[in-house]
Amino acid sequence: MSKYKLFLLRHGEGAWNKENRFCSWVDQKLSENGVKEAQDCGRLLKEQGYKFDLVFTSLLSRSIQTAWLVLEAMGQEWVPVVKSWRLNERHYGALIGLNRAEMASQHGEEKVKLWRRSYDISPPPIDESHPYFLEIYNDRRYNTCDVPKDNLPRAESLKEVLDRLLPYWDSIVVPEIRRGRTVLISAHGNSCRALLKHLEGISDNEIANVTLPTGIPVLLELDENLRPVKPRQLLGDQAKIQAAIKKVEDQGKGKSTH
Repeated sequence: MSKYKLFLLRHGEGAWNKENRFCSWVDQKLSENGVKEAQDCGRLLKEQGYKFDLVFTSLLSRSIQTAWLVLEAMGQEWVPVVKSWRLNERHYGALIGLNRAEMASQHGEEKVKLWRRSYDISPPPIDESHPYFLEIYNDRRYNTCDVPKDNLPRAESLKEVLDRLLPYWDSIVVPEIRRGRTVLISAHGNSCRALLKHLEGISDNEIANVTLPTGIPVLLELDENLRPVKPRQLLGDQAKIQAAIKKVEDQGKGKSTH
C-alpha cells in the first residue's frame, strides 16, 4: 500500500542544454524556456492539488531556480529549501563545456553514449588546465560542503554519483519522508536517475535506457520500506512528455552531414 509520496524533478532547460553542451558543475542559469518549464510544472502540481513540506536541491543555480519557480507557481514560497552538493549533476570531468553532437562526430556515438549513459565508466578527469577548472573549484559555495574542497569529485560515473548521494538520502532525506513530509527533490538528470536506480532496483544495464526530460515532475509512491508500490508516473500531457524524452535522447547523437 502507498504510504509516502516523493517527487523528483530534473531542472528546467539551462542555457547549455539548449546548446547541447556538457554543463555538469558549471553554474548555468535557466534558459527562457527553462523558466517556463519550471512555472508550467508548478502550475500542474498546483492544479493536481499537491502540497510540499520540504524541497531539496543541489548547490547549482539551475536546480535552485527551478525549485523557487515551482514553489512560486504553487503559491508555496514559504516552503523550506535545503541545498547540498550531494544532489549536484554528475561531474563530467574533462568533457565539461564540450558540445555533445560534435563529440559524437569526433569519437563516435557509441563512445559518447557510453560516457553519458554507462553506469560505471567515468569520463577523463578535469585538471587545472581546463578552462572551467577555476570557475568551479574557486567558487565559494564549495567551501560549505561536508567534505574538504580537495575531496570533491574531478569526474564521475553514475555509480559514483549514487555513492555520494546515498549517504545524504539515507541520513537527511529519508527521516523527513518517514515523518510524513511530502518532499520534492529538484535536482539534475543524473542525480535523479541515480536515485531512481536505487529506489526502483534498476539494473546497471537498464539504467542506460532511463531518460528524464527537463521540467517534468516524477511521482513515486512508496511503501513503509520506501520501495515503490507502482511504476513511476511522469505527470502532465503524455504526448508532450514522450516528445521531451526523445529530445533528450537525441542530444547525444551526431549532427547529420546531409
